Amino acid sequence: MNGEWLHRGRDGRLCVYLPSGDTVLCRAELGPGGPWEAPRKAGGDQKLHRGLSVGRGADGYAHLVAWRPTVPGESGLVHSTHFRPHLAPLDWQPIGHPNKTGERTGTPAVAVDAQGRAHVFVRNGGGGISMRAQREKGGWDSWRDLKGKGVQEEPAAVTGESGRVELYAAVPGGVQHWRQEKPGAQPVMGERTEAAVRPGTLRALATSAEHTTVFFTDDSGDLCAWRPGGKPVPLLTAAGPGPVSAVRCVIDGHDCTLLAQRAASGRLALAAYPTEQEPAGAWWTESGPRLPEDTEVSLTLDEDGRVVAAALAPSTGRLLVTRRKDEPGLALQAWQEV
Repeated sequence: MNGEWLHRGRDGRLCVYLPSGDTVLCRAELGPGGPWEAPRKAGGDQKLHRGLSVGRGADGYAHLVAWRPTVPGESGLVHSTHFRPHLAPLDWQPIGHPNKTGERTGTPAVAVDAQGRAHVFVRNGGGGISMRAQREKGGWDSWRDLKGKGVQEEPAAVTGESGRVELYAAVPGGVQHWRQEKPGAQPVMGERTEAAVRPGTLRALATSAEHTTVFFTDDSGDLCAWRPGGKPVPLLTAAGPGPVSAVRCVIDGHDCTLLAQRAASGRLALAAYPTEQEPAGAWWTESGPRLPEDTEVSLTLDEDGRVVAAALAPSTGRLLVTRRKDEPGLALQAWQEV
């Protein structure tokens, strides 16, 4: 899955999105902090390819994007909106193909601007990035070619505190950045930084009123942070493969960025540091049971501002959840299977 698949709805309840074969399931709390309902199918009976992208708007609505088979040898993107955890997500609606027709071109990414408009990004057949965005009053704008070359799988979309949408993508020898210069504008290609990026490891986070930060693992195994205008900064050795999950939270009165990743040991590893102060350093602390190799992790904040971590193993469908204890530091409650 691309993006944070653990979400807090506007009613305070948590919800997760679980790929399952050729469909997507969703599960939600029956009440904030309470038991969880049984899995249910998201978006109707449409069959999907693997590779779900999830984005959350400031309004608490979740936007889901995936590829579906259309005719033999071709695929198209579909989109669904989930307004409330206790409601079913809307049926999948087709939004087309960046090259009009053809097979799947890459894993999509989705971000939602301050007006609640989803922006869907995907690699196109030419190896660049294409985008399609919702109109504020309904419907979708046309596909737009944002240029680029040699874009790799799983770009990372993010909405800054300004409400403007940004995108990061791994390209040969570096990371390329696109950003909106004003609300509703087409994102334009900005800076590129030189870095040896492991494919599929990008995750982006809004870290201040002025900046977003992208995290990635380089070829040496270091987990790095980069903000346009500076250079990538190694934080610590990556705990394991794949992207980290990231969330901003307050720890003992300090604005911190919390990272989570499945460690090589199989357990969940957590690391926190003062937001945008990478030189302060960070270190991993492991928590919970050993998890299957395909486990993905996601972080969010509950309605009380407490960190919630979830771990999902698609091969087994097993979902584990924990919350931060109501005490100083970053101690977590016992993991619970839901």
